[in-house]
Amino acid sequence: MDKFSSEDERKLKEHSISYRYAGFWMRFWAYLLDLVVVASINRILIAPFLVFANIQGIEIGFISLEMLIMSIVTFLYFLVLTKNWGQTIGKRVFGLKVISNTAQPLTWSAVLFREVIGRYILQAFTLTYILYIIVPFQKKKQGLHDMIGDTYVVHEEIIM
Repeated sequence: MDKFSSEDERKLKEHSISYRYAGFWMRFWAYLLDLVVVASINRILIAPFLVFANIQGIEIGFISLEMLIMSIVTFLYFLVLTKNWGQTIGKRVFGLKVISNTAQPLTWSAVLFREVIGRYILQAFTLTYILYIIVPFQKKKQGLHDMIGDTYVVHEEIIM
């Protein structure tokens, strides 16, 4: 899904920048580290707050309030860190960064589509997790959520 305009292609060629795209395993380990970070935030900060505020065990339809709040914290972690720095803590540790396919800074819409819509599709059902396996077979190592958000994950070092 290359959506480079001729102007974008000219800018990329003008700067002679090429990226080393991050493969499945590097992204996988970064994601696992992010899950540890998010679980820690939820257990160290959110869970005690819910106990202190005495709002445990409240059910909203089919989901508990605790689970809803922790899910929101998880989505905000990925959304805000990716938008502001192009990387989460896991990606930073592994030297990875999310970039736009237009060589412009990431937009809120791109990050929303990538982190919320794309990941929701991939994680909605157990069977859809298998779609992550397309990453190694794509030329630019894009997952479905990258294609939806028009992004790539690259190694931070730039090869000139």
